[in-house]
Amino acid sequence: MKSVILTILLAATVAFGQQADNAKKRPASQAKVLTRAEFDDLLAKPDQLVIVDVRRPDEVKDNGGFPVYLSIQLADLEKSLAWIPKDRTVVTVSNHAARGGRAADILAKSGFKVAGTIGAQNYEEQGGKLTKIEAPKQAAANEKK
Repeated sequence: MKSVILTILLAATVAFGQQADNAKKRPASQAKVLTRAEFDDLLAKPDQLVIVDVRRPDEVKDNGGFPVYLSIQLADLEKSLAWIPKDRTVVTVSNHAARGGRAADILAKSGFKVAGTIGAQNYEEQGGKLTKIEAPKQAAANEKK
């Protein structure tokens, strides 16, 4: 019995170590992580800005987001480049700027003018206000039936 437990513990330790090694191998994003003040300055010129939010819809619903943005999952970003205006400055959004940084790198390599990335939760922690999305009243009433 002790040998079985030791084997399981050893396997778990090796698996955890491999995950940590894989995380270390992923190159760091080249994107600038924007502060709340920097992002607010960009938001003040909405006609010059496009926000690309790479979070899942449930993350936007649960955590909040920004009033106007393109919602494109990171896995779908490269095949969605034609939908993103090239004449505007781009800011990417994720919860803590990690996925947003990867998205910003993809966009920059594709010729977009990228100001940087921001984490929506970080923005809120710094005093920024997120838009909370609620289900329409009719949809909520239909769910109760």
